Parts: sequence; C-alpha cells; structure tokens
Amino acid sequence: VAVEDRLKLLQEAHRDFGPSSQHFLSTSVQLPWQRAVSQNKVPYYINHQTQTTCWDHPKMTELYQSLADLNNVRFSAYRTAMKIRRLQKALCLDLLDLSVAQNTFEQHKLTNNSHLLSVPDVINCLTSIYDGLEQEHKDLVNVPLCVDMCLNWLLNVYDTGRSGKIRVLSMKIGLLSLSKGHLEEKYKYLFSQVASAGDTCDQRQLGLLLHEAIQIPRQLGEVAAFGGSNIEPSVRSCFQHVNNKVELEPQQFVDWMRLEPQSMVWLPVLHRVAAAETAKHQAKCNICKECPIVGFR
Repeated sequence: VAVEDRLKLLQEAHRDFGPSSQHFLSTSVQLPWQRAVSQNKVPYYINHQTQTTCWDHPKMTELYQSLADLNNVRFSAYRTAMKIRRLQKALCLDLLDLSVAQNTFEQHKLTNNSHLLSVPDVINCLTSIYDGLEQEHKDLVNVPLCVDMCLNWLLNVYDTGRSGKIRVLSMKIGLLSLSKGHLEEKYKYLFSQVASAGDTCDQRQLGLLLHEAIQIPRQLGEVAAFGGSNIEPSVRSCFQHVNNKVELEPQQFVDWMRLEPQSMVWLPVLHRVAAAETAKHQAKCNICKECPIVGFR
C-alpha cells in the first residue's frame, strides 16, 4: 500500500512539474493573487482578497486600464498604434527579432499553419522565445511573467471563448506583427505564412492573413476605424492593384502594403511610432510649452 501511495504521489508530481506543466508560471503573480489552470489547461487568476476569479493576469488588467489614457488621441491609426506599442513593450516583443521568431517556429516544428495548438504547446514555444530574450536582456525580461502575459494576450486575441486551442497561423501572425525588424521584411514574412508552395497567394489566402492581423486592433476595441472585421474590400483592393490576377507575388503584396491600406495601416504607423519615440524637435508646444518636443510632433 505504501509503495502504491508513493507511486501515486510521484505521478502527481510528474504531472505538476513535468514537461507540459505550467508550474513554473505560478511565480508570475504575487499575493493575494494565485494562478490556477482550468480543465482545458487555460490559466485563470484567483484574487483571494476579493474572492473573485478572472481570465486576465492582474498585470494585464493594469495594462488595459492604462491604455484608456490613449483614448484622447484623435487619429485612429495613431491611437491604435500607440496602444499596440505599449502592449508590445509590456510583452517585451519589441526585443524579439523577426528571424529569431521564425527560427523558434521551425525549432518547434510549427510548419502546419492550420494545426491547432494546445495551451501547453503555446507555452513551450513562448518559453523558448523568452529564454532567448532573457539571455540578451537580463534586466528587462522576467520569463514567467512575459510567457504568462503573452499567452494571456494571444488567448484574448485568438481564443476569446477560452477553448484552450489556438491555430499555429494565429500565433505566428500575432507574434510576427509585434516583433521588431524592418517593415518590408515583416510584410514578406507575414505573406510567406499564408503563401502556397510557389510563394504566391490567392484571394482566400490573403483574406486569411488580413483576418488574423485585424484581430489585433479588434481586441483593443479599435476595429471600426479599419473597415470593421470585414476584410473583403481590402482583399479586392489588393487584387485590383495587380489587375485582378489570380495569384499575388510577395513583391506585389509589399507594393500594396506601401499604400497603407485601411485594414493594415496600424502596422506601418506602429513602426513610425516606435521610430519617433527618440526623436527630438527643437520646437516648443503652443499648449503645454514643452521644449524640445520628444516623439511625434
């Protein structure tokens, strides 16, 4: 009996601390919060003080509340880009190089984009990414917190019903969109995720890419300014740009993206926001008298 009991304890320990365990993420929250895992492996958070539970990590809730400050930015593309920039920095994805992200996907054999990933699969991939980032940026990256926050964001964007499954394509497009790198390189990477073997893309495949990408501003409540969730007009406009050919080539997609189509304009603006953060203008603001003006004028 003692041996059987011991075996049972060991099996439980293996389940709690084994390769698909989420136990190392329990340090991502502090008291009175506790991280718990539902039946389908989706994390949720318990606040022992208020006796309540929620899907969002407490730091994620704080982040979303802070984004409300940006609601007074008048132009929707800039407002959305500034929100995404704040999110990108909070998730440390502004440190993630495009090629590193791509290599990690290959390492984890994430080649079938229609394949569904479980939460432990997503955690494994994110852990590889953030372990690598931590080696380069020791003081900026807290692995359990970053993994948990990024998982939380991906679920909010691509699994609102918390089924515990995310498509490979969704995760890739989410992470690639918020990673750092040259803008046109990013367009090519995104295009390659939906392109067929001949590196071309038909209307359905382009629709898939735009649909996955538009979920990012949609989750921030900003989709209306980008033509709503209906990406048909954007697909049409892109193919009209190439005289209604059946297939689209990578360079043609890049040329169309240079025109900053409505459904995707937030992405180039995100890059401009990032580039302008350190810009100094020797000018004084008429309203708040700040001089020099740092960032966008």
